[in-house]
Amino acid sequence: MEEIKVVLADDHIVVRNGIKMLLENETEIKVIGEASNGMQALEMVREVEPDVLIIDIRMPIMNGLEATKKLSEYSQKTKALILSMHNDEAYILQAVESGASGYLLKDTNKEEFLKAIRTVFQGGKYFSGDISNVIVNSYLHGKKPYTPEGQASEATYDLTKREKEILKLIYQGTGNKEIAEQLNKSIRTIETHRFNIMKKLKVGNVVELLKKVEEDRGLKEILN
Repeated sequence: MEEIKVVLADDHIVVRNGIKMLLENETEIKVIGEASNGMQALEMVREVEPDVLIIDIRMPIMNGLEATKKLSEYSQKTKALILSMHNDEAYILQAVESGASGYLLKDTNKEEFLKAIRTVFQGGKYFSGDISNVIVNSYLHGKKPYTPEGQASEATYDLTKREKEILKLIYQGTGNKEIAEQLNKSIRTIETHRFNIMKKLKVGNVVELLKKVEEDRGLKEILN
């Protein structure tokens, strides 16, 4: 049986060790590298050219969605399998649009996990039942249209430079604590900025915020 070479990318070593233990008795699956952030994962992919990159979404420096989007620049053969605790529609659809070949939740069982790895290795797509339902429902109901001519000026939302900086980090999957550390601000200050951003964008929670950015081309361009 052909060997499946895998790289694991998760910022929690306990999670990586757990996955390795799960795979240790599978003779055809071999973990050949590990990474703790998206950038490190891409460098590892370029170095060892695995068949499958199993990657989390929320990681420091570069998150899993960004790394997945850039994956083909580092290896044409490597496929991305997202393994995340997030079942939010916004994350799932971003993963699909970033080119992920599969998406599993971290509470998936061993049998499904192995099936996903093998399916992705063979060139297929694998999304667990709940994830598939989110994708199907989204496309059945259709995405919200972009603003006229796909444009939205910065004045439309009146975001400050700091708010745009924080919004970009939120969109990348960075938590309040990590944002506070990066910007050398208190968590309370970041929470205040976050509240103001959501108020200006007229959204009630982070999921709606991510969807707003994803669906508004002009807003997305502001963050690039």
